[in-house]
Amino acid sequence: MQKSLVQKKKIDTIETFLREQKILRLATVGDNGKDSSNNSKEEEEVRGNNERSGNNFCIPHVVPVWYLYESGKFYVGTNTETKKAKNLKRKKQNNGNNAVSFCVDVGVNSPDIYGIVGQGKGRLILKKDQVKKIAKKILLKYFKTITNNKSAQELLDDTDCIIEITPEKITEWHY
Repeated sequence: MQKSLVQKKKIDTIETFLREQKILRLATVGDNGKDSSNNSKEEEEVRGNNERSGNNFCIPHVVPVWYLYESGKFYVGTNTETKKAKNLKRKKQNNGNNAVSFCVDVGVNSPDIYGIVGQGKGRLILKKDQVKKIAKKILLKYFKTITNNKSAQELLDDTDCIIEITPEKITEWHY
């Protein structure tokens, strides 16, 4: 089925918006708190309340991240020791849930509040050459250069994996 010009313009507008924005809020599915080695005091309290009430659900983990939007996918550079990466790694090992949610938005006062929220699947890219290539693209969105820039170089050196997000559902909203 061919898209109408109106639908194509709307898709082009969303694509442009996602390429131009700087911050994506990423939600990964955490564990149910049983692996408490990296849990905060608040997470431990939630885990305790869940166990006492008989709930055994997973705790979402939401973080703002820098990202690259390219060819219909999001890419987030990170380190395998971060909670977001561990959540995806653990789910991969368990053949379980690699679901993610995300939000990219702008504005504070109506009528200039606009955003995209979505759901999809996340996967870790761990091949060193791919990781460095994508990480450099992400960092060049935020820094003019990586060479001779201590902050950019430190971020590049610390990035040992990329989270690739394949959106399955996207919703546009504005107020």
